[in-house]
Amino acid sequence: MYTLTGTAAPVRLWTDPETVEPGALTQLRNCAALPWTHGVAVMPDVHQGYGATVGSVVAMRDAVSPGAVGVDIGCGMSAVRTDLTASDLPDSLSRVCAQIERDVPVGRAGHRDGPDLARLGMDDELDWAGFWRGFDQLHHLRDASWTSEDKLRGKAHQQLGSLGGGNHFVELCLDGDDRVWLMLHSGSRGIGNILANLHIEKAKALPHNQELPDRDLAVFLAGTPQMAAYRADLQWAQEYARLNRRVMIELFKAALVRSLGRPIGFEPEVSCHHNYVAEETYDGVELIVTRKGAISTEGGRKGIIPGSMGTGSFIVSGLGNEQAYRSASHGAGRRMSRGAARRQFSVADLQAQTEGVECRKDAGVIDEIPGAYKDLDTVMAQQTDLVRVEHRLRTVLCVKG
Repeated sequence: MYTLTGTAAPVRLWTDPETVEPGALTQLRNCAALPWTHGVAVMPDVHQGYGATVGSVVAMRDAVSPGAVGVDIGCGMSAVRTDLTASDLPDSLSRVCAQIERDVPVGRAGHRDGPDLARLGMDDELDWAGFWRGFDQLHHLRDASWTSEDKLRGKAHQQLGSLGGGNHFVELCLDGDDRVWLMLHSGSRGIGNILANLHIEKAKALPHNQELPDRDLAVFLAGTPQMAAYRADLQWAQEYARLNRRVMIELFKAALVRSLGRPIGFEPEVSCHHNYVAEETYDGVELIVTRKGAISTEGGRKGIIPGSMGTGSFIVSGLGNEQAYRSASHGAGRRMSRGAARRQFSVADLQAQTEGVECRKDAGVIDEIPGAYKDLDTVMAQQTDLVRVEHRLRTVLCVKG
């Protein structure tokens, strides 16, 4: 563990500060300078983000910064181990890949009328009508002047159980015993992004945020209607993100069964948010903790730490390190921007770096090439006091938006 010197609040890093880009270090110092900040924990996958770095945990007293949560509220991972082994898979996974892409909407796509929950056996899993009534209680949607609440509601229905683009993915993986795993990464889709940005703009306009070192870190204060509105919307969006992954896991299961033409046994799902807010106590102080690109390790809970496109992932159990605010990294973390990756790498590079993985190998996903990310094994070596490795997974199929 390292510490930054000369900060108003303690900043503890699980990576060498010399390896952190200058812009990210500035963002960390800005977070520490906020008068409400109790401390900052920095994960080994840290890199510059919007307002706060990705890969940081910010603990505040009586305040929360939407920029320290991120715009993909509730983004996270889900994974399920099956009773299949590598020998049960066909030599070519192209048919499996095609079935997944037919059943799970990717990129900007969604379900025409929303997911068929009855077909998936999920219609009794939740009070879905009650959940959607929560949409009608969301704040500031009328301020989304470019569209209407009805259109946003319709789009949120259609996008439930859809992947999105960017660094979101669906993967088929093998563990050390050659057991087959299903894994996916996604969040709260368009509605989470809209809610996050609306609240960030509301926070920027508040008087107490006018003199901050970076107004992208604007906060809501405890006991105010603005804080109450944000927390209510945040909770709904976090639940939407969780349900989005639940639906996709069931779609993924069905696609695998359909493409292989045989029954498959599935173990209980491992799931974790890595962009979210929680109330936790440290040093005897009740704090509001934001994790932006970080998972909770409280109570030995299971977590998922993925690598980049096709480089594998880790299933971990948390060690609950208090100095890290009981957190660990959410992945490998980018080492270069998307623009830099597109300038530096070619389709030939992508094909070489994803050799042996059934996946897209075209110019549309060059910004997700493994070389644009940090080395996952190095990231894991830097957090041996944060998590215990349960399984090392290697990727055999990766679907991108």
